[in-house]
Amino acid sequence: MNILENVKMALSSIWANKMRSFLTMLGIIIGISSVIAVVSLGQGGQHTITGEFEKIGTNTVAINVNENNAEQSDYITFEDVRQLKEKIPYIRYATQIVRVQGWASYGTNTKMAIVVGGSGDMFRIENNEILYGRIFTDIEYEEGKAVAVIDSTTAKKLFRMEDAVGMTMDVGPKTAQKSVTIVGVIKSAYDMFAEMTDNDYIPVVVHMPATTVSHVFSLDETASQVFIMADNKENVESAGNLAVNLLENRHGNRGRDAYKAENLMKQLDQINTVVGIFTTFVAVVAAISLVVGGVGVMNIMLVSVTERTREIGIRKAIGARTGHILFQFLTESVIISCIGGILGLIFGIFGAYGLGRLAGITPHLSPGTVILAILFSSAVGIFFGIYPARKAAMLDPIEALRYE
Repeated sequence: MNILENVKMALSSIWANKMRSFLTMLGIIIGISSVIAVVSLGQGGQHTITGEFEKIGTNTVAINVNENNAEQSDYITFEDVRQLKEKIPYIRYATQIVRVQGWASYGTNTKMAIVVGGSGDMFRIENNEILYGRIFTDIEYEEGKAVAVIDSTTAKKLFRMEDAVGMTMDVGPKTAQKSVTIVGVIKSAYDMFAEMTDNDYIPVVVHMPATTVSHVFSLDETASQVFIMADNKENVESAGNLAVNLLENRHGNRGRDAYKAENLMKQLDQINTVVGIFTTFVAVVAAISLVVGGVGVMNIMLVSVTERTREIGIRKAIGARTGHILFQFLTESVIISCIGGILGLIFGIFGAYGLGRLAGITPHLSPGTVILAILFSSAVGIFFGIYPARKAAMLDPIEALRYE
């Protein structure tokens, strides 16, 4: 008997017991679809994170104050930032980052807000997309003008419209807010979530000149973090080292390891490693259901062998060899698993895009993952089909013919 005849017989047997075959495939379908969804979402998440980091720039360095070794006098002053930009030729942009929690109010609408202070270079480094208006100027930064740039989600939450340029709002501590004018609206990183979840879970983010933030919140003109962008990738490490050296010289703290320069792309590698490990772990857990599906295949094939005992006896009596019987039932178990694998692949892709839409992630499914899923489902069919197929092949033809 050739392979084509075995396939025809297997499909005929599956079709004759459609519901039973489908229920047998269900474990394989669930297992494969779960693995496909998890892996594609994990890979999509990695691509999303990589894209966000690439927007910031591959030549960006974050300089942080090492709080374990630093004293109050070691914190980076606003003048330090000016000196970094003026004295280090490799640095194109430099800005301190000051984050403080406060309140933003428009009329009776008051929201807790994350207030981020920096210079105009903050937007250039982060490569924000400006939807309306502009970013604040160097003069507004130097003079501590009462201006702000908000993101599109914040504009909708506070003003019930996206283009809020020219509007005024109150920002600051709850008991001492200051009126500021909106000069620009940037694209929000939370836009994709805003349509899918309660807006109360999305933070209000207000960007203001760091000098203004210090005045409004009564803070010293210091920061614990500075972002610098080198003029090209080759000078990233040099720019970071020279920046640390300049800060150490200005603060007289050389040797105390008060500052740490981190290339953001190295952080990306660490994040991708963590996401990869988590995705693999969840995929392995999801793949456990494939074992359950495999047991189901074995069970149904044993039932099939029992039901077709007389047929096996007749085939052996007219000359079918043990290998023919073995291959016939093994083919049937593999086909059941492969059909389940293909259906699982389809459901997994649709499920990944459905969940990705909710999570704001575009799934990424590589051809290798698809091939691996099909091969794995076939392997399940072979592994769990061997015992029933061998049992059928080893039946005594005389006893099989007597079976009722």
